[in-house]
Parts: sequence; C-alpha cells; structure tokens
Amino acid sequence: MLAALKYLGDGLYRWPSLLLTLTAVFWAGNTIAGRLAVGHISPLMLVSIRWVLVVSALWPIYGGQVLAHWSEIRPKLVSVLLMAAAGFTGFNVLYYLAAHTTTAVNMGILQGGMPIFVLAGAFLWHGSRASRVQVTGVLITLAGVVVVATRGAPLAILEIGLNGGDVLVLAACVLYASYTVALHDRPSMPGAAFFTLLALIAAATSLPLVAFEAATRGLETPSLQGFIVAAYVAIFPSCLAQLFFLRGVDLLGPGRAGVFVNLVPIFSAILAVTLLGEPFAAFHAVALLLVIGGIWLAERGRGT
Repeated sequence: MLAALKYLGDGLYRWPSLLLTLTAVFWAGNTIAGRLAVGHISPLMLVSIRWVLVVSALWPIYGGQVLAHWSEIRPKLVSVLLMAAAGFTGFNVLYYLAAHTTTAVNMGILQGGMPIFVLAGAFLWHGSRASRVQVTGVLITLAGVVVVATRGAPLAILEIGLNGGDVLVLAACVLYASYTVALHDRPSMPGAAFFTLLALIAAATSLPLVAFEAATRGLETPSLQGFIVAAYVAIFPSCLAQLFFLRGVDLLGPGRAGVFVNLVPIFSAILAVTLLGEPFAAFHAVALLLVIGGIWLAERGRGT
C-alpha cells in the first residue's frame, strides 16, 4: 500500500498542470472558508493560526532538512525572509482586510490580473520574455475572469472605480507575484523543506500583526467553526496548495505557472454554486471555456 501511494505521489508530481489546477481549487476553497470565518475568527488571527498549524505539522518532518541545508539558505536568507513575509503573510493579511471594504466583483477582476504581474516581474527581474501566444493566452484567461466577475456584462468594468479595498487587493497580488518570480532563485533544497522554512517565517511574522490587531481592532476569539475554518485553510490553501505551486513553478517556470491563478475565480464560482447554493448562469460556462482555452494557449507558449 505504501509503495502504491508513493507511486501515485511521484506520478502526481510529474503533472504540473494537474498540480496547478488543484492549487487553484484549494485557493478557491479559501474564498468559501473566508465567508464562513466571518463572525467566528478575526482576519489576522486566522492568518496566524493557519501558519502556526502548518509549521506544527511540517517542522517535525522537514525541520531536519531545513537545518541540513542551512549553508544554502544563509546566503539568501534576506531574500527568503522577504518571500515569506510578502507571499505568505502579506498577501493573506491584505486579502482578508480587503474583503471588508470592497466588492467581490472588484476582487475577482484584480486577482485575475495576477498572472500579468508575474509575467512583468519575470521579465524585469530575469529577462524572461513571454511569447505572443503566451500573452494571448493570459489575456484570454483574463477575459474569462472579467466575464465571471461582471456576471456576463464585461462593459460593466468601465463603471467600476477603485476604493481602499481595491488598492489592498492590488497590493496583495503584487506581493504574491513578487514571491512567485523570486522562486526562480530560491535556495537549492527540497521543495517541502523550503516550504516549511517559509511557513515558519510566515508564522513568526504574523504574530506581531495579531498583537497589533488586538490592540487596535480587538480579536474575535475563534469559535468551533472558526477553528474548523483555520484547520481547512492550513491543510489545503496553505500547505498542499503551496507545495503543489512550488512544484508547478519548478516544472513550468513562474510565468506559465502564474497563468493558472486565473482559475481561482472560476472555481470560486463553482464552489459557491455547489456548496452555498448560488445559481449557475450561462456566463459561468463562457468564462470557464475562456480560462481553459487561455491556459491551453499559454501552455504552448515559449519564452518563460
């Protein structure tokens, strides 16, 4: 049985498209979890608990590998600290705070633009040029996001203005895009051990934020539902999704891997229909076809 599970795991790690699609599903589930968290756990406490749980589970397994690769980590320690603080702590903090002051339409549109930030960052930092086919694929997937975010009326985007929450979402996307691009130069060590290190830093950097939240906004003591939500986001969006994403970036490069982020709003809509009972409209199907088609094109693009 163990041999069979290892075989399946090894096989899964050779399929970057599947890994990145599962990543998008888990991150979309984070949207549902975020809704369920309202009134049951405060935003910054949720961020902190999720990373503390991840570290508690992974450090006993991979902590030895982290220490064994310290010679590779030490020259890039500042970069690693910034990666964890930006991609893990900063992104989630800004995202949860933004949800209180902006609409789902705006968040969907802005989050769907993250792959463009990744491509721009890969070009600026590494000189990675995107092909015309790849750019076309990104734009098509972005069109799918706009369709689902505007509920089938893309011209409505012209009537949407930015508010404070929109700026926070945009800043969060820039932070995660920066993290994605920086993975290109991460220390030479196993992905699981590297993720454990990042999670440890994210947990540590989130603690002062919880103290700040307690002093300024007050904390919501987690209810049973709050703890269940925290456990979900620790296992799926935080742990499995990040490990899968790291592997996807290793296999495809940051530009092509970042395109799959556009699946998150689509899966969010699907999960909302199946789990929350929201209606499924024709524009959901159109958006899904656009996103899948765009990824198919981007997958065949070069210059990553």
